[in-house]
Amino acid sequence: MSKILVVDDEVDLEILIKQKFRKQIRQNEYEFVFAINGKDALEKLVAIPDMDIVLSDINMPEMDGLTLLTKLNELNPLLKSVMVSAYGDMDNIRTAMNRGAFDFITKPIDFKDLTITMEKTLKHARQIKETLKAIKENNILKMYVDENVLNFMGSQEYESTIMANENIEATVMFIDLCGFTAISENTTPDVVVTMLNTYFDVMVKEILAQEGHIDKFIGDAIMAVFKGDYHLDRAIDAALAVRDQINARPAVDDSTKFQPKVSIGIKSGEMISGNIGSSGLNRLDYTVSGDNVNTAARLQDAAGENQIIISESCYEQVKESFQCKKVGSINMKNKATPITVFEVLE
Repeated sequence: MSKILVVDDEVDLEILIKQKFRKQIRQNEYEFVFAINGKDALEKLVAIPDMDIVLSDINMPEMDGLTLLTKLNELNPLLKSVMVSAYGDMDNIRTAMNRGAFDFITKPIDFKDLTITMEKTLKHARQIKETLKAIKENNILKMYVDENVLNFMGSQEYESTIMANENIEATVMFIDLCGFTAISENTTPDVVVTMLNTYFDVMVKEILAQEGHIDKFIGDAIMAVFKGDYHLDRAIDAALAVRDQINARPAVDDSTKFQPKVSIGIKSGEMISGNIGSSGLNRLDYTVSGDNVNTAARLQDAAGENQIIISESCYEQVKESFQCKKVGSINMKNKATPITVFEVLE
């Protein structure tokens, strides 16, 4: 139902409008609110902030329509107004338009023309509201969904390729807060969430600084993906920065005395990128998967406090750029042979 404020000191106009639009009023298409002058109109708008449009006369006592237009811009610059006046000379029309009027109708009122103008103005007002709603929802969505997903959703082929995937060369990094599970068992939920958000905020900033993106939060761990040029180098730079920043953090809550440390696993190589899940149940996860992703998770499991563990193949790619030391061979779940791993020092 569209809410329309009619501002006019002619009492007969209220009766006439209710008669002319009785069908739309009965069908809850229009709701009219009436004010006798600009001052009264402003009070009505404060009381009913979700008004859609304003129809206003010009010549009224206490506050005229042209003055009301300037006040409307201060109160709600998005509220659209149509001037309905017998003073339809060019000076008044230009003044009204310059002060933000959307349209101008002259008296005596042609109700067919008024209906068309109202609908046009209401349509414009709805479009503005829908645009603002979309912007607000998109800003909220950005807090929960990775930018890569939003870009994919905005592509023209989004619906036809929703279950498509591609092989990419990328680097996956898993970061875990060491010992945090034990802390959370004996700490109140609000403290646990505050601590997690504080540490995650530090980690995410360093990952984004190296043009990585957050694939997901997994309890007290983060899975991040790096694509593009030098993706392995940028992942290691992010890991070093995360480790240093977390080590420099004081305890968030004095009662826990928890000093945060991280363990990090990194693996680079080919992986599958796309939507994983059920389109039929409208539940999908835009992520990467494959052996290299699983290996990165296992490397993180094998890492100790403050350790950044990479595979031998990754070491061969970055040994001239980063100081590393050989840790040795480790057995990994679902791997027939042990793999050699290295620790990144700096």
